[in-house]
Amino acid sequence: MGRVFIDRLFKGIEAVLAALLLGMVVMVFGNVVLRYAFNSGIQVSEELSRIFFVWLTFVGAVVAMRDGAHLGMDGFVSRLSHRGKLACLAASQAIVLAGCAVLFWGTWQQHEVNATTTAPVTGLSMIWVFGVSYLTSLGIGAHALHALWRIASGRLRDDELVQVTESEEIPHEAAHPGARP
Repeated sequence: MGRVFIDRLFKGIEAVLAALLLGMVVMVFGNVVLRYAFNSGIQVSEELSRIFFVWLTFVGAVVAMRDGAHLGMDGFVSRLSHRGKLACLAASQAIVLAGCAVLFWGTWQQHEVNATTTAPVTGLSMIWVFGVSYLTSLGIGAHALHALWRIASGRLRDDELVQVTESEEIPHEAAHPGARP
């Protein structure tokens, strides 16, 4: 049941990412057309598209972490023994967890400043821009904690020890859904 819930949650998150991207495209394209054709524009659209981009990037990082899509180099790790791979994965997940803790703590330290500062055009509190760091640090941190728990409990399969996917290993359809052969 938990796995189904997580899968549905991430499908919902991916839908939100698609909506953010669509919103960015519509606002930027609409503003370009308005500026070119009518020598005017919607001031809010520039600021909102920037906010959407920040959210798209930070929330997308959580999805990419779950999918194993972040950049990595496995040339050294793939040559190690099983124990060496386990140690490297545990160390990397611990470093990721520490980075998430620093990100969360830094966002917490800046919370009051961001909550009381407003964006110049929309008037939105800047916590709506920078507060996404809370979600990102918690999401990626939870993934790293889960990976560390699986390492400690011995529930990690051998094929999961190197968490880098080569572009050649991704089936063409998975990499480019709907593409023609």
